[in-house]
Amino acid sequence: MKRIVCLLYFAASAAFVQAQKGEVNIAQDQKISDLLAIYKTANESAAYYRIQVGFGSHDRAQEIKSKVEIDFPNLSSHIDFDSPTYRVRVGRFRDKLDAERKFREVRKKYPDAMLLQPKKSSR
Repeated sequence: MKRIVCLLYFAASAAFVQAQKGEVNIAQDQKISDLLAIYKTANESAAYYRIQVGFGSHDRAQEIKSKVEIDFPNLSSHIDFDSPTYRVRVGRFRDKLDAERKFREVRKKYPDAMLLQPKKSSR
């Protein structure tokens, strides 16, 4: 009986307890935001190995891209315009060995695929 009374007491007290509400403000130095912006732009312009799986008109490039996304869902795919054609390129590999391994796998499905070297920085 004591257990039941204690249990009811704790249940009733828990129903009336209110959670504390708080607010957290983080003061961040502006230099951190500036460094993050620099890091993002440096990472975007970093040189990567890419695999070109096909090219052609915009419609043809869209078809190829759709097929590649089905065949290799874990690879990022992009359509780049390089006059006069649209080129479908997949992957972003910093390491040449990783790029070559994936290239062999992609080439089985897309025999015309090419491994593209990273562009050299003009600095």
